[in-house]
Formats: sequence, C-alpha cells, structure tokens
Amino acid sequence: MIKGIAVKASFCAAALLLSLGYGATVKAATSTSDKGIAGITPVLDNYYTATAEEKTGDAEKLLESLSKQEAETLSTDGVTKVESPYANLGISIANDYVNIRSKPNTDSKIVGKLYRGCAADILETKDDWVKINSGNVDGYIKSEYLAIGTEAEKLIDDFASKYATVNTETLFVREGRGTDTDIVTMIPFGEKYYIIKEYDQWAKIMIDEDESGNEETGFVSKDYIDISVEFEYAISIKEEKAKLAAEEAARQAEAERLEELAKQQEAKRQQETAEKENSENEAEETEQEKNQSSSSNSSSGSSGSSGSSSSGGEIANYALNFVGNPYEYGGTSLTSGADCSGFVQSIYAHFGYSIARSSGSQSQSAGGEVSFSNLQAGDLIFYCNSSGSVSHVALYIGGGKVVHASNERDGIKISNYDYRTPYKARRVL
Repeated sequence: MIKGIAVKASFCAAALLLSLGYGATVKAATSTSDKGIAGITPVLDNYYTATAEEKTGDAEKLLESLSKQEAETLSTDGVTKVESPYANLGISIANDYVNIRSKPNTDSKIVGKLYRGCAADILETKDDWVKINSGNVDGYIKSEYLAIGTEAEKLIDDFASKYATVNTETLFVREGRGTDTDIVTMIPFGEKYYIIKEYDQWAKIMIDEDESGNEETGFVSKDYIDISVEFEYAISIKEEKAKLAAEEAARQAEAERLEELAKQQEAKRQQETAEKENSENEAEETEQEKNQSSSSNSSSGSSGSSGSSSSGGEIANYALNFVGNPYEYGGTSLTSGADCSGFVQSIYAHFGYSIARSSGSQSQSAGGEVSFSNLQAGDLIFYCNSSGSVSHVALYIGGGKVVHASNERDGIKISNYDYRTPYKARRVL
C-alpha cells in the first residue's frame, strides 16, 4: 500500500488482445468500484477466460461480441482498428507524489495526491495538463508526471498486484503444481490471496508469514480462482486528513498502552518489595511461605488470568483500530509493526492480560480450549503449517471473521476465520 492510505479498486487485466496484435480504446467496469479504471470491457474479460482455441479467432469474431455502436466505433474506413486496452491508463512516475489540482494550473486548489505507482483514468488532455479520475479524486496534473498508455502498460508488473479470489466452495492449496502433491491447507469461497507468481495452470499464492519470518505459500489451480489486478489510487485531501487523524489516534492508544503497562510493572515491583520487607520483619514466616509468596507473585497473570472485567467484544473492537497497520517479524507494536502473536499479545496486554509470546506457546497456555461451534469475540484461533506445527494466530471478532497480522504485504487485516484450515481455538477471558 502507498503509506496505507490509497483507495483500492480492481480490474481484470491479464490475457488482453495485445497477444493478437489488436487493441481497443475502451473502458471497463471495475469489480470493486462504481468508477472505472482504463482497462477492458466485459467482452475482453470474457476473452481472458476463453480457451486457447477461442483466442485464435480474428478481430471480426471479436467485433461480433460487441454492440453495434461499439463495433462502429472500432471500425474506420472499413478497416478494423483496436487500440491498446491500456490507452486511457495513467501511472504516476513522480518521485513521491504529484498534487492533483481543481484546474489545469498551479495556482488552483489542491484536491488530492497521486503517489508514485498509483493509477489513474485519463479523461482528457489539455496542453501539458491531463484531467484524471483516480479513486475518489477528479482533477488535473502535469502530463510529465504520468506514464500513459503503452508506457503505463510497461509499469504494470512494477506497481500492480495480482490477487486470486476463490470461486469454488472449498479449494485445496498444494505444495506443488499438481494434484499429486500434498495438500497444505484448504481455503473457502470468496477469500482473496496475493499471487506471488502465475504459471500456465497454477498460481502460487501467499497465505501468511510465520513467526520465523518464512512465507507460508502454496499452489492453487487457476480453474478455481478469479484473477484481478489491483493498483493503488489517489487520495483526496479529506481522506488524507482522516488517515492522519486515525494514525495519531492509534499512536496515542499505543502510547497509553505502554504507559499503563509500565505502571503495572512498577506497581508489581513495589508490591514485591513491600512483601519481601514484611516477610523479613516477621520472624514467624517460614522459608517455605516466602517461596510460595514469591512464586504466586511471579506467576500472576501468566496464563491470561486477570482482574480485568473487559469483554471479548471490547477486545475485538480495540483490535480493529489497527487494521491496515504494518506487519513486522518479531514486532509487538500495534502501530509501527507486529507479527501475529505479537499483535494478539499486545491487544490483550492493553486490557491487563499476560499471554505467551509465540503462537505455539499461546496455543497451549492462553486460557482454555473452546470448540469452533462455540466461538466468541476475543477468542484466539490457531493455524498450522504444512508440517503440522502451530505457526499463526488470529483474534476472532465475531460474524465468522478474524483480525490478524498476516504478512508484510497485507499487514494487519480482516479475514474469514477459515481463510485457511483452523487448528484450534482458545478463550483467554
């Protein structure tokens, strides 16, 4: 993400007519936005999913699929001409970002920002200015800051991301490109995963990143996924202000959590010191009683028990404040970066609960085990890697959803609780 602030949309991109040597000045409806991004019409989307035999047809067969008006638009003097599907696509090549202005001059109001690599729909060109639509922003930028058409097409692999959305009820994720390889996990209908690499019949997808910093990946058949290409889009000034306010609130919440944790630790230290002094002044206290007192103090809260009266719903709602923040291997910061177990540990620490640091240890000691049919907000759900070891943890938020620190690309995000095969669940409260 561009600093976690861009508005996403997706469009179907892959096979295109470029392989046939044809092109088209046409726009596409996007799958996740009311506004289009320069791309491909539904007929070209259908072309993407066509068989190899169907793709060998000529331009006339393609035009038969278009409306009469579209066909007339694409024909001139009896010669069929189809321009690049990316003719209206622009990609920012600014060093950082370029301001989007209300009018084609530098004196006009700044209405948004287009960060490097973000995409825009080219609406019109006026001298050395270009009118664009990107995300929720319409306005003008200097053409020198945009790669347009074929030049933009060359940058797609650098700045766009491909995602696989499961279109079957349950899909096996395998260790290799073949049905004879082992099943890593199973993923449900509608769940979306980043595509690391495409092959003829298979796609390698990212599932999570484990606590050793290793990517948990697998292969899925392209027969059972829909592939979309996503760019980051512009951010409006209003959206930027809201984003900055949310970041500041998150930083403040984290600072308060750390301050409260420091107070708790200091109070515990003072209590231990006072108890030690009292025990030394009381000659009748035995050595055994001293050890028991010390053991009781040092183990307080280690399994997640606490005097807190917080509910699972409160814990889940608090965790949702950090969606979109970064993943960091070994991290425990809710704002600057956490891994999966560091994330849930810090969430519970905010409410006065102490749980283990790793997902493996949490799966054994954090509260008590509960069944998946009895899940409540605030429960922890654990997942295993291909070797059968616990490698990931997420926090259940209700409605069949979890929030978790997934991987460096996606950061802290929301998923279906069965976005991969769950292993067990535990309740800390």
